[in-house]
Amino acid sequence: MVGTAVITGASSGIGAVYADRLAHRGFDLVLVARDERRLEAVAERVREETGQSVEVLVADLGARDGVQRVEQILAWRDDIVMLVNNAGVGSTSALVDSDADAMEQMIAVNVTALTRLSYAFVPAAVRRGAGTVINIGSVVGVAPEFLNGVYGATKAYVLAFTQSLHSELSGTGVQVQAVLPNATATGFWAAAGSPLGNPAEVMSAEALVDAALIDLDRDELVSIPPLHDDAQWSSYESARETLKANFGAAVPAPRYSLT
Repeated sequence: MVGTAVITGASSGIGAVYADRLAHRGFDLVLVARDERRLEAVAERVREETGQSVEVLVADLGARDGVQRVEQILAWRDDIVMLVNNAGVGSTSALVDSDADAMEQMIAVNVTALTRLSYAFVPAAVRRGAGTVINIGSVVGVAPEFLNGVYGATKAYVLAFTQSLHSELSGTGVQVQAVLPNATATGFWAAAGSPLGNPAEVMSAEALVDAALIDLDRDELVSIPPLHDDAQWSSYESARETLKANFGAAVPAPRYSLT
């Protein structure tokens, strides 16, 4: 499947690597971010190296009008076959030290924009019987104690939304993937207000994206490049499926009896 891929947060880091890798796979690109200068630099480099068409769309996904500009092209352009929801805002501060307005802005980018762009793209992909949605989450979606609680909650949403979308779209020809990075060498940490930790625990954006694309080729729903023992994730998911099957009782469990 070759066509056009839309990548949000594409001016640096993980998004810029996706731009490079997907263009080398033959995709034309629409790159979305707030910083026009950095976005144009990525676009020019990718054009020169691959010869693919690379468009730039400057949009702030924390603002409604910015989201709407991206929604419009996703809904109406038939050549768009992939959406990479990479744009995100992070924080490492504790709840008591966090600004509520900043947390609301984080939710707007990490949750609301990702959701609206997915809903703009998916119906057209279903009609075509083909398409791909890649949502960049985080390991903190499974382990929210690691960082700021609102950030962890937004990434838990990304994982749950992706899993639900995968279930809904079964048999439609639309592929869905959640990618869960650990600490990755990008500008995220400076923006989040915290320096990178132990270099031995920090993955490069290139290594992350290359691994996630291997999982995409394997049709893996959840890609966790830093997890070396994938049996642990299989066990986690198996336990979740077992738990899910036992939520249907019409009466409270015996442990709630007052007699």
